Amino acid sequence: MTHTPREIVTAVALGLPAVLGAGVFAGFAPAAGLAGWWVLPALAISALAALCSAFSTADQSRAYPDVGGGYGYVRAQLGVWPARMTASAHLLGRCAMAAAVASMFGAYVVPDQPMIGALALVVATALLGAAGFRFTAGVSVLVSVVVLGVLALVVAASFSIAPVPSAGEAGTVNELVGVAGLMFMAFAGFERITAPNRGEKHHAPSVLKIAIPVLIGLSFVVCLAVGAGVLRQLGSARLALSPAPLRDALVAADSAALVPLVQIAAAVAGVAALHFVLASAHRTLTGLTEDGDLPTRLKPGALTLVVVVASALAVVLMPLRTALGVAACGTLFYYAFTNASARVLLQNDRTWPMRTACLGLGLSVLLAMSMPVPAMLISIAGLGIGTGLIGLTALLRGKRAASRQHTPQAR
Repeated sequence: MTHTPREIVTAVALGLPAVLGAGVFAGFAPAAGLAGWWVLPALAISALAALCSAFSTADQSRAYPDVGGGYGYVRAQLGVWPARMTASAHLLGRCAMAAAVASMFGAYVVPDQPMIGALALVVATALLGAAGFRFTAGVSVLVSVVVLGVLALVVAASFSIAPVPSAGEAGTVNELVGVAGLMFMAFAGFERITAPNRGEKHHAPSVLKIAIPVLIGLSFVVCLAVGAGVLRQLGSARLALSPAPLRDALVAADSAALVPLVQIAAAVAGVAALHFVLASAHRTLTGLTEDGDLPTRLKPGALTLVVVVASALAVVLMPLRTALGVAACGTLFYYAFTNASARVLLQNDRTWPMRTACLGLGLSVLLAMSMPVPAMLISIAGLGIGTGLIGLTALLRGKRAASRQHTPQAR
């Protein structure tokens, strides 16, 4: 099938607003605290893991266009219990990512009351989605232009003036792999184009063959430039303590006049990224109800409320750094299952080689298990509790259904 440059640009533009969120705006602070300047080479590992996972989701979305994302793919390929574990990992990662995006918004846009700003963003974005607003190609292009333009200004300002000598450097090369896992969240919105929701346009494999590498590659270049800029201007020790690295880098570079532009970009990026995160979690919950793993009487509005409440609780309970770590760890577990599922697709159903799924599986497990211990423990506990609750709910529903079938009809 042929493709046009316009289709490729459209696909990339649709994906960028889902990618450019908390990772690029806030992820460099905890990453620099762990690995210092080693966060820059770590980005290459993150991008490779994201590229392989994007290939896997694109292949499976083409093979199973009507199922609910990774949960549905794994259920079709690997079975019920692996699918329940996949759903638990995804929902945990989505709720933590929603908290990270909302906290990033609060730190940049409402620095005096970041918690209130974060909660307001969750509610407002959910209402926006419930009202039927969608990020069309035109809106996505506008968002991408605004965010990329402001990020370019931050990079230019960071390199335009010599930084104040830093009192010391933080981080160590020993945390390289763990930081690569943390910064995976700077690339994790690619499912916006590789596995679109029902009713959204599915891109042809010939388009995705180019659009996926371009999306991941462009995100990598942007993150590399922003990371190098803020590290140069603040140094790893100061950067590690910053709640809003891009804002603080501008202030340090004597460009405080540009701070309102960064706030606008953070607001726009926050709404776009959170919209995708909430929709993605809603899709997984919908898949669970359709397959009987959750009560089928749950309506779309009730599922939306569940996502909003869970995300709001994550905002309250998890600081930004913890939320980023849990989001990355849960999402990497999710992509470990998704890559494992893609690994067993028939060879003639593939667009990309089987080795990409194998590499994606290995990298996802390696990065997840190299995350900071608190994030990994929270994620493993959440994965176990979530899987157990889903399984228990399905078991109780099955028993009730069997009881109704064997109950004699009243005369």
